[in-house]
Amino acid sequence: MEYTIYLFAFIFSIASHYFTNRIFITKKIFDKIEGRSSHIVNATRTGGIGLFITIFLISIFCYFLKIELYEYSLLIPLGIIFITGFYDDLYNADYKLKFFLQIIVAKIIIDQGFLISNLDGIFGVYELSRFSSQIITIFFYLVIVNSFNFIDGIDGLSITETIKTLIFFISFTTINPRIFPLGLIIISTLIPLYYFNFKANNKVFLGDSGSLVLGTLIAIFVLDYISSDLSIQPLSFKYLFVFILLNYPLIDFTRVFFIRVFNKRSPFIADKNHLHHLILKKVKTQKLTLIIIQLISTLIIVIYLLSTTY
Repeated sequence: MEYTIYLFAFIFSIASHYFTNRIFITKKIFDKIEGRSSHIVNATRTGGIGLFITIFLISIFCYFLKIELYEYSLLIPLGIIFITGFYDDLYNADYKLKFFLQIIVAKIIIDQGFLISNLDGIFGVYELSRFSSQIITIFFYLVIVNSFNFIDGIDGLSITETIKTLIFFISFTTINPRIFPLGLIIISTLIPLYYFNFKANNKVFLGDSGSLVLGTLIAIFVLDYISSDLSIQPLSFKYLFVFILLNYPLIDFTRVFFIRVFNKRSPFIADKNHLHHLILKKVKTQKLTLIIIQLISTLIIVIYLLSTTY
């Protein structure tokens, strides 16, 4: 039955992306082409809408059929972050408002049981108090969700990074049953988006509504993996594995964040100083830029896994 659900997710995704894109094209709601844009053709920021509609429809379908596919309460934080990103796509919301709403989403996720309670000796810290646990967890969430938001600058990058991360999580870790199927739904939903994202014209971008949802999903997987007792892996290994697995978004986020702060600019005001923008200037094509980044990123992960007794 589950395999049928993932097939439905794939089909619903195609329909959702197609119809939402057509609606925005009809309404002439296109992504603005400006100085920091990496595209010169018409594109709509409807990828996140199609993504969330698909997740929502599949979840409602399974819920009424009494199929406990995953923890459906996760739709609450995913829904809030989707609305936040959707509003930002339409009206360019103030970054302070987005930051505040991200903290609220992080707190909801914490209250659903995704909480880091031990740093395993990092900075000499082991067990954390309840308050410290929540602060650390919120910090982890903010870094991960914004790092995925930051890398959404060229075709296919956020999509590929998400699919790759989920595949490595599914393949090399013990995933909690209450979130495992959600990861497969996301993969099934994202695959059709490649076609719409790489179209010659009337392209579909994830937008903030998509990148924030994907970042939140990855954050949930990370927090569950670190805090779960299902795995016998030591905590020190888990933290290192997460950093290696998310090497590109975390490195790019950290680099851009401190460059902007050093230049006395808001770290959340977009520019074209990301690593993918710099590589794009050299190789000239977005597809080649995507391939280079993913080859290097995946090679780092594979070398780490081969050098570690798993």
